[in-house]
Amino acid sequence: MFLEIMAPIYPICFTMTICISNLAKCIVSVAGGATRAALTMHQARRNNMADVSAKDGSQETLVNLAGLLVSLLMLPLVSDCPSFSLGCFVLLTALHIYANYRAVRALVLETLNEGRLWLVLQHFLQRGEVLDPTSANQMEPLWTGFWPSLSLSLGVPLHCLVSSVFELQHLVEGHQEPYLLHWDQSRNQVQVVLSQVAGPETVLRAATHGLILGALREDGPLPRELEKLRNQVRPGPNKQSWLVVQETHQVLDKLFPKFLKGLQDVGWKTEKHQLEVDEWRATWLLSPEKKVL
Repeated sequence: MFLEIMAPIYPICFTMTICISNLAKCIVSVAGGATRAALTMHQARRNNMADVSAKDGSQETLVNLAGLLVSLLMLPLVSDCPSFSLGCFVLLTALHIYANYRAVRALVLETLNEGRLWLVLQHFLQRGEVLDPTSANQMEPLWTGFWPSLSLSLGVPLHCLVSSVFELQHLVEGHQEPYLLHWDQSRNQVQVVLSQVAGPETVLRAATHGLILGALREDGPLPRELEKLRNQVRPGPNKQSWLVVQETHQVLDKLFPKFLKGLQDVGWKTEKHQLEVDEWRATWLLSPEKKVL
């Protein structure tokens, strides 16, 4: 909209300005459609997504009609005064952004994305308590600079993790979980291969596993078992990553059931999530026996 207002001021670049403006509108439309779908699913408490979507469309139509009537009334006032038109645009845009900020802040999403999972997990590791959805949503910042330094990739192809049968045996050994995890300590990057049978709880455990590995490189109190591992990892990446991953598998066997039950008790929906997961899946033979700590 700003580019469309400024286009008549620079007639030489009018066509290019309008084209860039329409391109930006297309990008915003795609992003807005994805966001709207997620919020509509959140608001469909009784599995009535079609009903909620229809009401949302009706309200938007009514608002657009009201906006058209107001714009017809204001058109004679701003047609001969570009500065007044620009001032109205700045004022209404600021009001629009503030209203959207307040609306997003009022949302309480009960599904976990990477940011909310990191907040809840960090609080659980430090205090032994699970944050409820209201508290976690209030603590989740809307701007950048919050995400952990760890790079977490879920659902990657198998060839990204292993290049030989020997490496595959290292990843499979010592656990029977339907995912394989590789941790690159030098780049603080975790990549996860998911099995064909991996469900939402498996994805949640894999993401939790990766974030715990990232927590070993950061400050803050940790449970006793993880504190020992952090003391081994902190001096430098001398200990092989696959050994650390195996030991954290054993820690998670005790820690994750308690964490998962705490999530369910305070109102988090663990049967679905909003974690970013790629579509690659793999099949492998599970370890014949499970080592117990």
